[in-house]
Amino acid sequence: MSAPSVGRPRSGARRLPTASARDEILDAAAELFAQRGYAATSTRLIAERVGIRQASLYYHFDNKETVLAELLEATVRPSLDYAGEITGQGLEPAAALHALVRYDVGVLLGARWNVGILYALPEVASEPFTRFRQERERLRYAYRTLVSACGGHLDNPEITGDLVFGLVESVIGMRRDLDDLPATEVLQGIVAAAALRLVGRAPGV
Repeated sequence: MSAPSVGRPRSGARRLPTASARDEILDAAAELFAQRGYAATSTRLIAERVGIRQASLYYHFDNKETVLAELLEATVRPSLDYAGEITGQGLEPAAALHALVRYDVGVLLGARWNVGILYALPEVASEPFTRFRQERERLRYAYRTLVSACGGHLDNPEITGDLVFGLVESVIGMRRDLDDLPATEVLQGIVAAAALRLVGRAPGV
């Protein structure tokens, strides 16, 4: 007799009809983590939300920590990759900073669920999230580097770089707290202009 399958059947319609089972699990977990909280969400609940058996979830992820780690990394890695791309484009530093801020804000606001609110979880300081913390620090360093290149007059470019980084991530809280958040494109422009003012540069780059 063959071993029982760990895959479907599903208990209902698919969440994301064109997505893979792995992506559906991530989407369901992101929704539950953001809305119910990480501690209150079990792998069984995630599986039920997708409409699969818990064994199917474990086929794709070892545990709840690896699910959250992948979700968190997805909020940072695109912007980190973009920072590397614009470094080689020969842009003037203020223009590169403006472009990175706009892109990063777009990533944080464009995600289907506001996963960034989970950055401050105590669990994120543990080993399963090491790669996320490292990538986020590399993105912070990219901001510091661009800010330093923008403003030789700044007394402490590292602190100013951290302020710009924090300004970008402030959209996470805005997304959580404000019912009338401006359109993403509008907020991208506002935050990018504010970042340039922090480094003493005119917004019109």
